[in-house]
Amino acid sequence: MSADVVCLASWNADLVSRVPRPVARGETLLASSFEISPGGKGSNAAVAAARQGARVAVVARIGNDEFGQMALDLWHAEGLLTEHVERVDGERSGVAQIHVFDDGDNAIAVYPGAGAGLAERHAQAARDTILQARVLMAPCEVPMAALLEAFAIARAGRAITVLNPAPARPLPDRLLPLVDVLTPNESELRLLAGVGDDASLADAAQVLLARGATAVLVTLGGRGCCLYRGGEVPHALSGRSMAVVDTIGAGDTFTGALAAALARGTPLCEAMEWANAAAALSVTGRGAIAGMPTREQVGDLLRDR
Repeated sequence: MSADVVCLASWNADLVSRVPRPVARGETLLASSFEISPGGKGSNAAVAAARQGARVAVVARIGNDEFGQMALDLWHAEGLLTEHVERVDGERSGVAQIHVFDDGDNAIAVYPGAGAGLAERHAQAARDTILQARVLMAPCEVPMAALLEAFAIARAGRAITVLNPAPARPLPDRLLPLVDVLTPNESELRLLAGVGDDASLADAAQVLLARGATAVLVTLGGRGCCLYRGGEVPHALSGRSMAVVDTIGAGDTFTGALAAALARGTPLCEAMEWANAAAALSVTGRGAIAGMPTREQVGDLLRDR
């Protein structure tokens, strides 16, 4: 079966502790709860896209351990295609240690585990699947060599490429011309552009557009998002007032919902509105996966504006 969306996927199990506030250096805080749940920016975005009705294939590398089995169980339950998932002995799957604060914000430390071995050969093995897809998406949690190869294959085909540059790191000059939509948050945008906190979002986005990205779609948390394209007036959407449980996975939900909408042939500005609504709904649930809405739920929210 062909895929609408291919995700070069990072995977980790989320070890989530809920604490009242950030932990200071050398300090011990008692957590009010602890849970283990599925995570990883790539995996999260893939699940989000599938819940929006897309046929999604994941390209990933996981350990032959209990957390790797958790990944396969999730992906199969969500209907994802796993032909291009490599499971390896002797390596641990990725883990993210997450602190969720009383205000709903969070702090995360990620160990990529077996995912650090994702390489060019994995993208090459998925070449036919990528060439037939409508959208290729990836986070910066995956190794750069694999990312570059997958995006080059997508550019040779018909796939729209979506890159979520999180965690932010320097991007090679040859990557940005392969990116149709770059989806940083504010801090990632400024770091990637190499500008200070006093620089405007527009100026920072122009730096990345000048380096070759076709569009820069900046997520602004509760304030919505803003789209920048060369020679065009920025297109901004306001955020939505929601009852926030936590913000884990909101950015991944945005990316996955955007990819699914683009795969349906939705124009970028309309796809952006769909993603904005999906991300708003996601903060009303606990953890990365539980709050991710279905296509029907997003449609209902947009109709109720």
